[in-house]
Amino acid sequence: MNEIKAIVVLKKGEGRTLLAGGLWVYDNEIESVLGSAEDGELVLVKDCNGYAMGIGFLNRKSKISVRLLTRDKDAVIDRSFFKKRVTDAWEYRKKTVDTGSCRILFGEADYMPGLVIDKFSDVLVVQSLALGIDRFKGEILSVLLEVLEQDGISIRGIYERSDAKVREQEGMARSKGFLSEPFDTNVEIEENGVKYLVDVAEGQKTGFFLDQKYNRLAVQKLCRGARVLDCFTHTGSFALNAGIAGAKEVIGVDSSELAIRQAEENAKANHLKDTVSFVCADVFELLPELEAKGEKFDLVILDPPAFTKSRSSIKNAAKGYREINMRGMKLVKENGYFATCSCSHFMTPELFSAVLAQAAKSVHKRLKQVEYRTQAPDHPILWSSEESYYLKFYIFQLCEDA
Repeated sequence: MNEIKAIVVLKKGEGRTLLAGGLWVYDNEIESVLGSAEDGELVLVKDCNGYAMGIGFLNRKSKISVRLLTRDKDAVIDRSFFKKRVTDAWEYRKKTVDTGSCRILFGEADYMPGLVIDKFSDVLVVQSLALGIDRFKGEILSVLLEVLEQDGISIRGIYERSDAKVREQEGMARSKGFLSEPFDTNVEIEENGVKYLVDVAEGQKTGFFLDQKYNRLAVQKLCRGARVLDCFTHTGSFALNAGIAGAKEVIGVDSSELAIRQAEENAKANHLKDTVSFVCADVFELLPELEAKGEKFDLVILDPPAFTKSRSSIKNAAKGYREINMRGMKLVKENGYFATCSCSHFMTPELFSAVLAQAAKSVHKRLKQVEYRTQAPDHPILWSSEESYYLKFYIFQLCEDA
């Protein structure tokens, strides 16, 4: 059992976000901390009238001073508590996604603040981004192995990728390495019928972007016999889905040499090297070059990195998204298709839609929406936690101005 050693009292007028279902308490909302809790320890949060709002982790070094773990003021935070949370998360994945490779825990959306755990076949990759949950990491992993074992799933290795810069904002050092006996960190997975070699040690974030799983599947129906351009291809995921669906030619573009090498290996593994090729180049520079050559594609896919990770830089990010979408749209054949997305939480659905409308108008195209999608269900969107909703994905047919 983990004892609560302090009470965090909110200022008068604060706490509305928590009452509305939010899970964070910011430093400027706190009136006082009564007791002797150290950073990372559990505290009880109360409003100015003494109403108990829940139990969370304290961290004075972070702007997010408390991350709520439970609204039950009487909850006992022990192994049984974490076992229920992990079991609930796993049962949800079994119902909603292919669990061969999936995100098992998605931080606040699974009521496990700051903790992400991805499963790639028989390997787990852990990203711990908050001080409080970091203290329980070992116990949570132990519980997870137990839960998976009950379903006959044996995990051969665990790797930590807590090397994100955000850890420094929590007053924590970045951390990376094995949490089990060492193993080959190039892990083979299969998704939507496509094989990948995932580099869990050196790949971006936890090694592979699982959130686009069903968006990759959604583009397959547009690819038979098509000429496809996949921009920001990373290790080739959209490009390979196009290839496996019967595209006649696919070009994948990324600025990372490591990613392109991995993409080429993935193409070989899927017997697609004659159909799917990759170019190491800056997408912003390459697209105007392709336009100047008169190149046209049946389908253009844009999957850029987040252009903004803060509210303050949203104006510049909108400019970047508008520019790249204009360039991508210019390369689509008449009545061809265009798939585009934003993975920035700060680029709201409304703003992203407005940017796309502006881009289309600038290049004299009409947008006929085929689908609007978000992240795969193993990255659940918790309606009271707006940070959990970050991926916006559109498929359009591009029509000429009539």
